[in-house]
Amino acid sequence: MSQFKTGAAALGALQSGGSDNGPKAEITPFKSGTTFKVRVKGTEDLMQYFNYGIFKKVHSFVPKNPAERNERGFITANPTPWDKAAQYYYDKANAESDAVKKDELQKEGYKYRGKEKFLLGFHNLETGEDFVVDLTKQQALDIYAVITKYEKRLGKIAFELSKTGASTATKVSLSPIIDMEEDLTDVERANFEKADQPFNVGLFDGILFEADEKTQIENLVAAGFDITLIGLSIGGNSGQGGNDDDVTEIGEQTEADSYDF
Repeated sequence: MSQFKTGAAALGALQSGGSDNGPKAEITPFKSGTTFKVRVKGTEDLMQYFNYGIFKKVHSFVPKNPAERNERGFITANPTPWDKAAQYYYDKANAESDAVKKDELQKEGYKYRGKEKFLLGFHNLETGEDFVVDLTKQQALDIYAVITKYEKRLGKIAFELSKTGASTATKVSLSPIIDMEEDLTDVERANFEKADQPFNVGLFDGILFEADEKTQIENLVAAGFDITLIGLSIGGNSGQGGNDDDVTEIGEQTEADSYDF
């Protein structure tokens, strides 16, 4: 799990611009229209990662051997096959003078790039168990703003974690429950009182599917990308981890569309 930033390190990434031995944890489905009553156990219960995949074509994954990135998230070395596919289109876009074609090429490149996302941990007051939800960076920032606002009262108030809207208009919110006697059930109040222990950070271990290079190349083919354009073949070697001089920084991160998987 060394490729992932958790706790304070993930918090720094947020604010700045699977292991077979781990528990069989899963990301809790968090579709639009869903609301959880939760206790926020701390300010560092989160994990940063870069998500790859194409909606309805290739399931989400993280590279087993990820690219090296600087503090701003730019790739500086060891690009994955998917990073190379993204760069192929960005390079063509940079060389294109026609504005419409340039935009099309940039959108094509965006499909293959890694999108920065965050896993956030909460305590479910209905079940009495810790759980993890998957958020875009902007959604995580919105939630974290509320957590920091009530940081000194996290052990005293519960929250409602909700998702509304659709596609790019999806909105995630965290709202304090002011009257816990009125708005929580007896079970929920009891679970709140019992949840004094720290968040179970072990839930982050093994929660994401890690794809090796062979699987990533096969996924590119499944996505419809011509892997010969970047010198790859099924069963071949991409040369991942090659000369850093051949690596260009992939452009500024932008928020991924929010989909319900």
